[in-house]
Amino acid sequence: MKLSVLDQSPIVHGHTPADALRETVALAQAADAMGFHRYWLAEHHNMRGLADPCPEILVARVAAATSRIRVGTGGVLLPYYSALKVAEVFRMLEALFPGRIDLGIGRAPGSDAVTARAMTGGAFYDFDQFPLHVQETVAFLDDALPADHPYARVRAMPTGPTAPEVWLLGSSDYSGMLAAHLGLRFAFAHFINARGGDDVTRAYRGQYRPSVREPEPHAMLTVFAICAETDAEAERLAGPIDLRRLQMARGFDAPVATTEQALGMEYGDEDRAIILRERARAIVGSPARVRDRIDSLCEAFGADEVMVITITGDYAARRRSYELLAREFALDAAPAAQAA
Repeated sequence: MKLSVLDQSPIVHGHTPADALRETVALAQAADAMGFHRYWLAEHHNMRGLADPCPEILVARVAAATSRIRVGTGGVLLPYYSALKVAEVFRMLEALFPGRIDLGIGRAPGSDAVTARAMTGGAFYDFDQFPLHVQETVAFLDDALPADHPYARVRAMPTGPTAPEVWLLGSSDYSGMLAAHLGLRFAFAHFINARGGDDVTRAYRGQYRPSVREPEPHAMLTVFAICAETDAEAERLAGPIDLRRLQMARGFDAPVATTEQALGMEYGDEDRAIILRERARAIVGSPARVRDRIDSLCEAFGADEVMVITITGDYAARRRSYELLAREFALDAAPAAQAA
């Protein structure tokens, strides 16, 4: 099983955004040494709890600080950018770190509606154009625009013999069907939507149209998990994410609470009902318990790979969670040691 990391660069209470970014680089180096396969950075805007609005910049920093692990975006929010500019950025990254770069593409706004309008300068983005936008991005990456395309003479520089892997990201059937139609890799965000993803991913496989870039379908499952030595300790560490998801459900934006802050909260019946509902999107427990749940989901989804996002109320507990997963899944750290 290929196991990977998704990092949203969470800002824990009492820490600065710069601290969160330094923790991202440190965790990426640890994940590289532990044998994780990929390390993806997420794009969010105008959020007090997440520090990374520019994953393409952080990809370069993380790739430079690691030696083996693939590094990419989970994902670039394509509606905000031109296809050519995204292709140029990722061709540059591929030239600097050949064979290690992933371009994960999303279509969600990654923030509220006002911020989304500010990101586009108030311009309206026609989401019906998203499939064409994806096609143009991939064509620029591969220097494969049709001869009759108005930009056929334009090259995304720097050119080179390799290109980044391209993934479409989604939490519904839309991106799965688009990935199948275009012959691209697909990652389902179970940590966003815990229902129906198995049907979406299997439909992606069943309707997949082979492409020059990807002759076979390739599906990844992205889950939220908190792993600790015992179930009880994992439950304790889950307090901050329970609180954060309650806050998000109520439209409240704040840094991630510490474990002590979260455990000190008093919840009413309605609060507890929301927390219980949101727990469907999380896997919390001991290494064996987390692995059993991940294995079950992989079988249901027919996933080729798993990516794990972990947010806790302190950075040491987050790193420890990944260490326990690496040990439980018996990840091979030898290639990282050889690369170093």
